Formats: sequence, structure tokens, C-alpha cells
Amino acid sequence: MDFKKLTRNPLMYVLLIGVLLLAGFGLISSLGGAKQITVQEGLELLKGNTVSEVTNTDGDNRVDMQLSKAYKGSTSVQFYYVSARAEQVVTAIDAANPKDGYEDVVPQGNWWGSLLSLLIPMLLLGLLFWFLLSSAQGGGGKVMQFGKSRAKLVTKDTPTVTFNDVAGADEAIEELEEIKDFLKEPAKFQALGARIPKGVLLYGPPGTGKTLLARAVAGEAGVPFYSISGSDFVEMFVGVGASRVRDLFTQAKENAPAIIFIDEIDAVGRHRGAGMGGGHDEREQTLNQMLVEMDGFDPKANVIVIAATNRPDILDPALLRPGRFDRQIGVDAPDLKGRLQILQVHGRGKPLADSVDLEVVARKTPGFTGADLANVLNEAALLTARSNAQLIDNRALDEAIDRVIAGPQRRTRVMNEKEKLITAYHEGGHALAAAAMNHTDPVTKITILPRGKALGYTMVLPVDDKYSVTRNELQDQLAYAMGGRVAEEIVFHDPTTGASNDIEKATGIARKMVTEYGMTTDVGPVKLGSGSGEMFYGRDMGHDRDYSDKLAERIDREVRDLIEQAHNEAYEVINANRDILDRLALELLEKETLDHLQLEEIFRDVRKLPERPQWLSSDGRPVSALPPIQVPEHVAAAARAAAAPSATAPDAGKQRPATGHPRPATA
Repeated sequence: MDFKKLTRNPLMYVLLIGVLLLAGFGLISSLGGAKQITVQEGLELLKGNTVSEVTNTDGDNRVDMQLSKAYKGSTSVQFYYVSARAEQVVTAIDAANPKDGYEDVVPQGNWWGSLLSLLIPMLLLGLLFWFLLSSAQGGGGKVMQFGKSRAKLVTKDTPTVTFNDVAGADEAIEELEEIKDFLKEPAKFQALGARIPKGVLLYGPPGTGKTLLARAVAGEAGVPFYSISGSDFVEMFVGVGASRVRDLFTQAKENAPAIIFIDEIDAVGRHRGAGMGGGHDEREQTLNQMLVEMDGFDPKANVIVIAATNRPDILDPALLRPGRFDRQIGVDAPDLKGRLQILQVHGRGKPLADSVDLEVVARKTPGFTGADLANVLNEAALLTARSNAQLIDNRALDEAIDRVIAGPQRRTRVMNEKEKLITAYHEGGHALAAAAMNHTDPVTKITILPRGKALGYTMVLPVDDKYSVTRNELQDQLAYAMGGRVAEEIVFHDPTTGASNDIEKATGIARKMVTEYGMTTDVGPVKLGSGSGEMFYGRDMGHDRDYSDKLAERIDREVRDLIEQAHNEAYEVINANRDILDRLALELLEKETLDHLQLEEIFRDVRKLPERPQWLSSDGRPVSALPPIQVPEHVAAAARAAAAPSATAPDAGKQRPATGHPRPATA
């Protein structure tokens, strides 16, 4: 029997309380109740005893008496008789001739029994009340502490994290270095009249290292570090969240200098008035208390609040104003250099083969966060252990990257020959359309092995990190996405459902080109709709559309035109390179997976799509011959010099492989 599970069962406590109640009342009756004896025993008892009172009760054949000497621990006795009448019993008692006769005295109860009868029910009710409160708070022993802060204290004795353990976030570390210096030497800043920020907000995608950065600040400064989640403030009782905020800041001030870290602050710091609870919503009361505590800091308190969130757009403006979260630091996905540093950090202690080049792995993973890269190395280690190997090689790393991108390979999903042929032509259509476009990144891998939800996928990976995309590149992405559907139509004249995800992605890109990027002449460079990507229910719900129905029809027409243009371009290049498509499908059927070297050989003679005309005039007239690029020569020379690799750089002269992160891995 599992004792721990038994103690967590509420029925166990109910049964225990019931047993205690029965035992308590039994004890009361045994200590304070009257002893029951027969008439013969009573007559023998009366010899040498004094009777204080005799009560004649005809209703239940009982005679009650009070004695001067205790009988079996009680001075109150009851005579029970069966056939004798009450008068006969009283006559028998008279015949016994007690020494002092009878006294008309009111019987007194046992004081010990009366005390227990009062205390035991009160004790049991108190236990029941404690059980209910402790259950509501998630455990026993916290009935008087539900208003206390639940922050975890990381002290100096705890293993620390320093800035050396954080990679790929150089700008964020530079900003946080100032916080560390202030906590170590506050007098240096106060002497100059400088005021350190009271709050630092770290925002960015999940997995970029926001929590790790906050712990590194505490580790570098060597101060107490209070860590709590935003959801830990609000409970079922009104006012608990505000009480916990007060207690948290009180503890931090008593142990100043200190750092308070609030993870996922959007759980409690959302825009006020956006919820369904009105002004008395418990979350809003907690936020109000947090605003008061942050604004009421003593300038010399040396308490700094660091918060992290993935959604800074939904935070209350009062929380973001100067004086509260003065400094807001974006923590984005790392660049190539940052990814290499992160891989080196997580690669410590892992037996990597001599042939493994972490720079190549970094180039294969643009867009990956620190958590993604750590997962890649961990998956590679697991795959190596599964194969009973001793060193992590490139094969394990490539498989780990595929698993992180598209999921594990589904070996149990066996396709018949027809489905396998359709998948080969579908993925070949994607790859051929990408290779025949003029502004598409290199195709690095094709496979028809099922992985995740896809029957196969094609990787189109950029050589370098990109931070902006041109209109031509977006149009090439549309044609690349439609390549699989077009290949099915050309070869089989019967498209399948496998292109549903491609159509969904292409439609999303086309709609953003029209409504957000202003890349069409009919609608023009106008921002339409909220464009936030993720709707905040309380703020955006019920807001009217900011454009008319007539303009909505134009938007739909422009989106459809972009998709149709991409479909026609893919049709043109696949028809022009039909022999290459057949060869590519045959290679896929034989080898199932093709890498970038094999693809370069196949696409060597591919016939590319002519440059599409640009729409430069306001009336939508195409200009077939574009003028030369109007960039001054000295500006172009400076750009070339900045892009050239340094002679002292460690990777100078190396040829960069055409590898990277998928955009997307199209099914």
C-alpha cells in the first residue's frame, strides 16, 4: 500500500475525523456518565455509603442515586430492575438504612467530563477547518501562510550561473552588466547622481535564455535572488495576490541588495480593463499592488526587479513606463556567431568526433533558439547512446536537426508504391521550383521518408542569416510552395491532399504581402488590420474592421492573383525542366534521401525562370527593362569592404556550405 497516496486522499481525512469524533464522545460518556448496576449490587453498595439523592423514575425502570463514595470511578449510579416496581426498590433502599439518610441536594456533574465535552468538539472543528483551508491552498501546513510570498530564494551558497554560461546574447549581457555593477558598487553611481533602473524587462521568443540571463545577473552580483512566476501571485482568495506582492518586496528590502525575478509576468501584468472581471478582478488588484511597490521604492533600497515575457504587447502601459520597468531588453534568436557560442557551451563534456565542425552545425540551424540548439546536442547524444557508439558524429547531429525541425522518423508508416511515387514527384516539384527561381536559397535536402506529420519534406536553407526579405524572394517562396501541387497536376492530372499545408502557408504569405507589407499596386502601401499576429482577447475582441467591404474584396482578389501567379510560374519551370523532374523522382525512389551535393549534380543544367517584371508605376503598368542600380560607387565599395572576410578572422578563406534552417520544410 502506498502511504503517500493514501495521505493525499481526502476521504482518508474524512474517515479520520469521524473516528476521532466517535472516540471523543465515547470518552466523554465513559468519564462523565453514570455507572449501571443491578438492585442487588446497589443494596450491597449502600452499606457503609451515604446517599445524597434518590430519584424515582417509573418510565424506564430506573432509579438514579448520588453517592458520597465513588463506585468504579463514579458517584452517580443507576439501578435497573425488571419486575420489581419502583416503590419496592425505594422501600428496599429504605430498608438498607443508610447511615445519614437522604439529603435533598441537586446532583453535580463531573467537572472533568464537562471540560472534555467542551474542548473535544472545538478541537475537532478546528482540525476540520485546518483541513479545508490546507486543501484549498494545495497542501497542509500553510493555512496561516497563504498570503506569504512563494518566491524561491537563490542564495550565495546555491550553484551560481554567470555570464560565461550565457552565449548568443551579447547585447543583453552588455545591458545587464550595468545592473551587476550597481548591485556591487552602488556608491559609484550614486556619487554621480545616477539612478539605476528599478525594473528590467526581458522580452523575446521562448527559449532564448531570458531566465538564464536573470540568474546570471544574480550570480555575478552575488546577491539574493528571489524567483517567482506570475501565476504564483493569484489564488482563489481575494486579496491573496496583493498580500504576496507586499510580502515579496518586504523580504527583498530586508535582504537588500537583492534581485526579484518574475517569470511570465504577463500572467499578472496584463492590460487592465481587458479581462472579464471588471475593476475588482483579483489579477488587476495584484497588478495595482505591484505598481505601488515598484513606484514606492526607496532610491537607496538596492532592489531591482527583472521580469520576462513572450508577449510585451499585452502588458499594462503603467507597468512599462519609466520609473517601473525603465529598461526593456529584447532577447532574440542568436545569429551565426551566437549559435556557434551556444553550441560550444552545450557541447562541453560531450564526446564529439574529430570530424564534427560546430560551425557547420551553426550554419545549418539559423533561426534556432538556445533551447533548440541544446535540444539538438541532447538528441544527438541520445541517438549515439541508442546505437551503442562512443562518439557523437555528423550523422547523429544531422538526424538530431531533422528531429527538431520535423519530428522523429515514422518507420512504421509504410506507403504503397503509388503513394511513394506521388510523394517523390511532389517533393521533386518543390525542389525543382526552388532551384529554378532566381531569388531562392539553395535546396539542401529532400527525403520521402515520413517524419512527423509529413510524408516527406524539402529543405530550402539560407547560406547566411537574413533580417529582411524582398518582394522577389517572397514571390519565389510562393512559387516554391506551389511546386508540389503543380508537379502532381502535370504528372498525374489528379492532385492530392498532400498540398494542403503548402496552400495554407502560401496563402498566409500572400495575405501579408497585401495587408502588411504593401507589395501590391492595387491596394498599395497601406497597413490593414491589427497585424499583431496573435489576438489579445480582451483588447481586440469586438473591434471593428478598419477597412470597408469593398477593400476587403480587393484584398481577396490580390491574394488570389499572387497565388495564381506563383502557380503559373511553378507550372512554367516544371514543364521546362520535366526531364530533370523525372530524374529527381527516380533518384528519390532509389535512395529515399538526397543531400545538397547530390542535388547540385542533378540541378546543374536546370533552366531558370526569366526575371519577372517589376510593377513600378502607380497604374500597375509593368516595366520590362529596369534601369541600372543607382548606388554611388563609394557606397558600393564601402559595402563590399564591410562584407569581405577579415584576414585575421578564424574562418577567413573558408568556403561556407549551403546549409541552414528550413524556410519552411515543406511537406
